[in-house]
Amino acid sequence: MLALLGATTLMLVAGAPWVLPAASGGTNLKSPENGRVCIIDDNFILKWNSNSESVRNVTFSAEYKIPGMDNWKKLPGCQHITSTECNFSSVKLKNVYEKIELRIRAEKGNNASQWHEVKPFIPFQKAQIGPLDVHLEAEDKAIIIHISPPGTKDSIMWAMDHSSFIYSLVIWKNSPSPEERTETVYSRDKIYKLSPETTYCLKVKAELRSPRRVGLYSPVYCINTTEKHKVPAPENIEIDAENQVYVLKWDYAYENTTFRAQWSHEFLKRIPGSHSDKWKQIPNCEDVKTTHCVIPQNVFPEGIHRIRVQASNGNNTSFWSEEKIFNTEMKTILFPPVISMKSVNDDSLHVSIGAPKESENKSVNQLYPLIYEVIFRENTSNAERKVVEKRTDFTFPNLKPLTVYCVKARALTENDKWNKSSVFSDTVCEKTKPGNTSKTWLIAGICTALFSVIVAVYVVKVLLRCINYVFFPSSKPPSTVDEYFSEPPVRNLLLSTSEERTERCSVIENANTLTVIEETNPIDEDHKKYNSQTSQDSGNYSNEDENSGSKISEELLQQETV
Repeated sequence: MLALLGATTLMLVAGAPWVLPAASGGTNLKSPENGRVCIIDDNFILKWNSNSESVRNVTFSAEYKIPGMDNWKKLPGCQHITSTECNFSSVKLKNVYEKIELRIRAEKGNNASQWHEVKPFIPFQKAQIGPLDVHLEAEDKAIIIHISPPGTKDSIMWAMDHSSFIYSLVIWKNSPSPEERTETVYSRDKIYKLSPETTYCLKVKAELRSPRRVGLYSPVYCINTTEKHKVPAPENIEIDAENQVYVLKWDYAYENTTFRAQWSHEFLKRIPGSHSDKWKQIPNCEDVKTTHCVIPQNVFPEGIHRIRVQASNGNNTSFWSEEKIFNTEMKTILFPPVISMKSVNDDSLHVSIGAPKESENKSVNQLYPLIYEVIFRENTSNAERKVVEKRTDFTFPNLKPLTVYCVKARALTENDKWNKSSVFSDTVCEKTKPGNTSKTWLIAGICTALFSVIVAVYVVKVLLRCINYVFFPSSKPPSTVDEYFSEPPVRNLLLSTSEERTERCSVIENANTLTVIEETNPIDEDHKKYNSQTSQDSGNYSNEDENSGSKISEELLQQETV
């Protein structure tokens, strides 16, 4: 290297053009090409192509530089390499998220080619998940699998992702026509639903979801399951919430057996390593002779847990049952919501869904998202309208005015896989307000009623007037008669009293000629003249006193005689 730098310096000083030093035989060394890096877990491999195959005894050396370094450093494991690849896993990297620069050249003796620079890279982005180490244990109907996480024990590449790996397993019977079954497992897990005394083979690969990274499959591992156990394990583990307790149930076909149940936190499955000592005994579920046990709700903290059950018959015990995942939040009973409804206008009703209440009148705390199934109908109809709402306040439009509508609802879990629902709430009914048409008819009805009252009053008044006129006439004579009398009107034409003065009247029949008669009224000394024409029946009356009347009658009789 120093000889090369010295030669270069001499050439620059002499002003001669710079050329590559010549190898023995007069052949120039050419730079490597297509430099690339391959990283599997914590194994760093640098590969390249050589352009000096015709030259013997050519070696290759590489250097690296990371942020914070001013000068290039020799790359450990990649000095004077005779092949076209080298392993530089021994390089001490403190951060796999920093960019690394590499360069490589060909060398022979004191001569070297130009540097070939490899495209800069970030180790974590370049890394690939390698094959996994797997250890298996057999039961009669299950296989216990132990998976070593990717990388080494002191791995820096996956140090932050050990608990984020997902393991995909492919298992099949070792037979001429195998059927593969794929499952997602944890680093310490159990594969169930297998047959006793059967050879099974499997392979596993690791995956990261963020960032998306798929690893290489492990080698194929095979194992034989054991013969059928004398005491079978319990099956079909179920746990349900009833009132303020949990009820754990399982199936078992044999008698004279006792059972015990244990629980553990689900998150321990995600942490590599053995956690068999973390299983805890469930109160009221130890040495029970029934296929169920009742557990107080305060036994389990909030979260996701695993439950397993084991059977015992004397000194013999079964393998543990298949583990049942148990979510305390989802096992909590859903209570029906509280519904309120009020009329907004003549064609819509506003519905509000409230949180259910406990006995202490406190809202039940739901830690998972809910939706509501609402049944809406007209009170007089059986036709129901069902809607599903995420909102707790909404409106039913396009309704009939002055009509009673009823509504009820129940709570559902938003995630279908949980499949939880409450019972329906109490039915609430409300009447819509009157519309504009109803108001118009109401006003018209009021006006018609008022008009009818006025007409009725007028008719009654007319009828009363007619009745008074016919049955109770007035004693006062008409005004046409009063104008001919200066005296006050006669009070009563039909009845008279002794104090009233009466005048004698005479009816003159068949009188052809009526002479003019002068009458002197002794009372008021007035003279009245009556004149009459010839008439069949004049209908005239004489209002003279008794003496005058008698005289006139005698004179008339004498004239008729003549």
